[in-house]
Amino acid sequence: MTTTPERAPRVKNSKEGRLAFWLVLPAMLVLTIIIGYPVIAAIIRSLFGDTIATAPPFVGLANYVSALWGQNSAEFWDATGTTYFFTVVTVILETAIGFAMALVMNKAFRGRGLIRASVLIPWAIPTAVTAVLWKWAFDPAGIINAVTGSSVVWTGAEWSSRFAIIVADTWKTAPFIALLILAGLQIIPEEVYEASRIDGANAWQRFRLITLPLVKPALLVAILFRMLDALRMYDLPQILTHGANGTTTLSILVVRATLSELKPGYGGALSTLTFILIFVTAYLFVRLLGANAVSGQEKP
Repeated sequence: MTTTPERAPRVKNSKEGRLAFWLVLPAMLVLTIIIGYPVIAAIIRSLFGDTIATAPPFVGLANYVSALWGQNSAEFWDATGTTYFFTVVTVILETAIGFAMALVMNKAFRGRGLIRASVLIPWAIPTAVTAVLWKWAFDPAGIINAVTGSSVVWTGAEWSSRFAIIVADTWKTAPFIALLILAGLQIIPEEVYEASRIDGANAWQRFRLITLPLVKPALLVAILFRMLDALRMYDLPQILTHGANGTTTLSILVVRATLSELKPGYGGALSTLTFILIFVTAYLFVRLLGANAVSGQEKP
């Protein structure tokens, strides 16, 4: 029996596909255990009550009803609104600042390596340490009031507390966005810019018609990563304000219910709802923006 020329590539691809499957299988099993077990355990625990002295009774969806429509719905929706507020504001600021930083770092100049390394220092500092640093800076006797000549208690009111958290988060994470965008900028061929200069395009036209479309995939990936991280924000508001003055995020609410109030069932429901919100947000982002970016790259 002979193999026709048309079937040979198909057989080869089939063998390569099976080999790829077996190579990826161990990693998939490990990820399933690491990611799947906590999620399933939280879902199961959320279906039970919060008695401590006796075995927790099965309560069905009562914890979810309490969070969504019941006696705890106000704090849940407040925390949801706070979480999305921080996500939208910080991602917009970090994307704008990170894009500007990436454009500067993409230029050829003396000392570029040193600038790139120094810019990434905030990203390398642990989030808890960043929160402590900015807590000192925003202290009434801290450097912010000393420089501005004011006497504001930054973490003593709602909007000043939110401002402090947004500043700290933007300072820490804008370099991460810059690094990802810089990777996208460096794959744009210089010949494209040379051709546009010959055609008479100015700097704004080169940015709008060349840089922005070609860096869009990397930009969307950076925004997606940052958005998922911001939706899980915990360290900064917890250390700066302990969740006071309208800065309680969903992650703070989950930890507070589970560990401080000793309500693991209700905390499991909150964590499950948080997971669903993040998953749906990421799915919609990929479907609405990510898919268009990929299809746009596939067009000739």
